[in-house]
Amino acid sequence: MIFRQFLHAEPVASSYLFGCGGHATCAVVDPLDDVEPYVRAASEAHMNIRYVIDTHVHADHVSGGRKLALAVGADYVRHSSAAGDQTIGVDEGHQLTMGNVIVDVLYTPGHTPEHICLLVSDRTRSAEPWMIFTGHTLMVGDMGRTELASEADEGARLLYESARRLSALPDHVEVWPGAYAGSVCGRALSGKPSSTIGFERRFNRTFRLDNRDEFVAAMLRDIPAPPPDAARIRAINLAA
Repeated sequence: MIFRQFLHAEPVASSYLFGCGGHATCAVVDPLDDVEPYVRAASEAHMNIRYVIDTHVHADHVSGGRKLALAVGADYVRHSSAAGDQTIGVDEGHQLTMGNVIVDVLYTPGHTPEHICLLVSDRTRSAEPWMIFTGHTLMVGDMGRTELASEADEGARLLYESARRLSALPDHVEVWPGAYAGSVCGRALSGKPSSTIGFERRFNRTFRLDNRDEFVAAMLRDIPAPPPDAARIRAINLAA
């Protein structure tokens, strides 16, 4: 498997390029508006970008998803509820295949109603899942805020169900989130930009809550100020 993580500072966000080296095909997850780093990374790894995937409609930055897909001739992928013209809509259970790399789509609403996570296996290593791209659903140290695209309590109840699903994954599954400390989309986020399901299940104070009411109450405490122009940015991304 080929894997690259891109850590961005303005805004604070994480993007990814991953795929099958043997078949020279890859995907990019949650790209920012400047798409050149992803094009360059794919070229340096001798990979063709087949899919560009946004885990959700972002409210803190303008996505480069549509721009990148058009630039390289890839499929632009979002959840079906947020799919428009020239967008591939995916739902729970959908699989994306890149040679030996298999991506299972999980529908994980809460941070936003259309949020998906991407569970990745590499058949050259094992049939077991290896990693998951969690966007702003599960991050290192906390869960993503829930009021940017819905009522905060409604989003928190949905996020609880999504958290329980992710918590059922094996301990060894690596967690690669869409943000880290400094992001406006979380609260107690760690500066370490990756983790595992097992570690977060033990030490993530919100993720480990298995009582719905306690989880919702925790999500409604200390909600940070929203990102500047959040509604406008989300509308731009949704229109794309």
